[in-house]
Amino acid sequence: MNVKPLFDRVVIKNVEAEETTKSGIILTSAAKEKPQMAEVLAVGPGGMVDGKEVVMQVKVGQKIIYSKYAGTEVKLDGQEMIIVRQSDILAVVE
Repeated sequence: MNVKPLFDRVVIKNVEAEETTKSGIILTSAAKEKPQMAEVLAVGPGGMVDGKEVVMQVKVGQKIIYSKYAGTEVKLDGQEMIIVRQSDILAVVE
């Protein structure tokens, strides 16, 4: 299934969280924090949003860091995705 976001929305997929700490301690699922890094799967066209012109700054395939509790989680065809506003994206990881 193909998802096409509207206006300033971006569809992202979380990058898997680390299973171990840097010192080698294995984390249980309860101890893991929600990841804030994701890969961009689809980008909306931008345009007029709330009376302001929005130009999209991210592209498909980029890795980004987004706000911790941002977006709406959806599951399509067994794949978990998050739809966020471009303003909830904090940085692009290069």
